[in-house]
Amino acid sequence: MQIVSTIIPIFLIISLGWFIRRRDFMPNLFLAPANKIVYYIAIPAMIFSAVAKASFHEEFNITILLITFSSLILTAISAWLITLSSKMTQKSKGTFIQSAFHGNFGYIGLAVVFYYLGDSGFANASIFSGFIMILQNMMAVAILQPNFINGNNGSVTVKRVDLLTANFKAIVRHPIIISALCGMIFSLFEIALPMIVDRTLSILSGMALPLALLLIGATISFKVIHYYLLEIIEISLLKLVLMPGIGVLFFNFFSIPASEYLPVLILLASPTATMVYVMAQEMDGDTDFAVAALSACTIFSAITFTFWLNLLS
Repeated sequence: MQIVSTIIPIFLIISLGWFIRRRDFMPNLFLAPANKIVYYIAIPAMIFSAVAKASFHEEFNITILLITFSSLILTAISAWLITLSSKMTQKSKGTFIQSAFHGNFGYIGLAVVFYYLGDSGFANASIFSGFIMILQNMMAVAILQPNFINGNNGSVTVKRVDLLTANFKAIVRHPIIISALCGMIFSLFEIALPMIVDRTLSILSGMALPLALLLIGATISFKVIHYYLLEIIEISLLKLVLMPGIGVLFFNFFSIPASEYLPVLILLASPTATMVYVMAQEMDGDTDFAVAALSACTIFSAITFTFWLNLLS
């Protein structure tokens, strides 16, 4: 019952975001600044507060992190193998592979963790999310980079080098990564947050997940899904079934209790990230396919989240 009471409200809020976007309650002029508030202020404040008050030594487990990395890499390899026998364009292939492993932690994964596992689970997931997001973005750049190679002489143009450099800087400046790392410093050195700071962060945190879920719903589009139906099914199976499935197999092989790896497994089971669309725009990927993948995976994840949480309860 706890699983149902967690998943259904989350996806009702996402559905509400889709509905009010179609009723012009959330026009384009609102979406961009609202997304910046969530992305740069509210969610980082929530992550920093949770991690800073957690015990890093108790929450961090290197084995769990390495298994998580392995799950991402093996899923990416599986997606790449599928593209070898596919008739997709080069643009679509890069976006296909990225969609298979690049998960939406900040807006959906951490929301499920928080509402299902509470503050402790959220702090645990936040610590790992910083490391995982660095790997995800590095892999995304590596996978999309071949699209920038000049077909005549194999050299990389100045513009393309600038794009790669800008993407690396974006990784380093990623608000979730920064907030998680700063929180880890406070946790490691057991620095207590002043009451005024703690309460300010608490107020900001209160708007983070509800607004994030509304914004996710506002970005969902059904227009292009039918053009990529087979690929969307493959992406959904890779991202929502194979990746967390690999994680579960490894976690159990190393006899790690489900209570310890569940926060990270929820991150692994998160749907395709909106960052896939952003990177497809910046790095010559297939933006239509990116929209279709993140929309379909977000919808299907309501079912797969329920499955994984029931399996491990």
